[in-house]
Amino acid sequence: MVYTPKKILLYIILILLAVISTGPFLWLISTALKSSGENIFQYPPQFIPETPTFSNFTGVWKQIPFNLYIINSFIVAFITVALNLILSSLAAYPLARMNFKGKNIAFFAVLATIMVPFQVIMVPVYLMVLRLNLVDSYSNIAGYAGLILPFAVNAFGIFFMRQAFLAIPRELEEAAIIDGCNVFDIWLRILVPLAKPALATLAVFTFAGTWSEFLWPGIVLSRQEMYTLPVGLNHLQGVFSANWRYIAAGAVISMIPIVIFFLSLQKYFISGTMQGAVKE
Repeated sequence: MVYTPKKILLYIILILLAVISTGPFLWLISTALKSSGENIFQYPPQFIPETPTFSNFTGVWKQIPFNLYIINSFIVAFITVALNLILSSLAAYPLARMNFKGKNIAFFAVLATIMVPFQVIMVPVYLMVLRLNLVDSYSNIAGYAGLILPFAVNAFGIFFMRQAFLAIPRELEEAAIIDGCNVFDIWLRILVPLAKPALATLAVFTFAGTWSEFLWPGIVLSRQEMYTLPVGLNHLQGVFSANWRYIAAGAVISMIPIVIFFLSLQKYFISGTMQGAVKE
């Protein structure tokens, strides 16, 4: 392989970007492994701990009800992912395959909501959740519903699934109609199986976003037993002090489910799943 000056410069830029992007993560791991006698805010930062220890990981587990927070986060994340996959694909199907009056207007109206930050609609959404009694002060089920329903479907998921359905050959749909399939059967038996890579991608995005969501759970949750993991970790920081080693250890642990979830769906990211589905 010939390394030209242009290619060498490109590699240098990529390495610098990789260092910049992974630097905070390495510092987080370093902080989680440092003992209480080491200064975590020294400059220049020391990434390799002098006396590495795993006591921070066990300590944060004892400091807060970590198991409870993880269970709450899993319940909210998995239900949110399931609802997003079902509702987004159902909403995307008519926008991709059916012809009806106002179809383009409906699509662009949905697409326009992507430009609206959640912080803009946060107050009216909170008032709706409050008036519907979907807060944890009424019951655990109401608390879960208040966390899940505002994010059960979003414009990005609808747009993403619509683009995936548009890439599926119409000949498959026509063949299914000849075989006697109705609209729902076509969606369930033809489009959804062929859109597995898109569904897996949407699942990963939704799971990562829901698992790490802090703002909305911090607003609607009032009881500690209903806290999700980001909200629970935030309570390690007090008004006058904070155990940053425990916070770093908890943050590292909280990343593990996202990595596992991504690795479990990684095989569905392979391109060319539908190649050969239609005989030319």
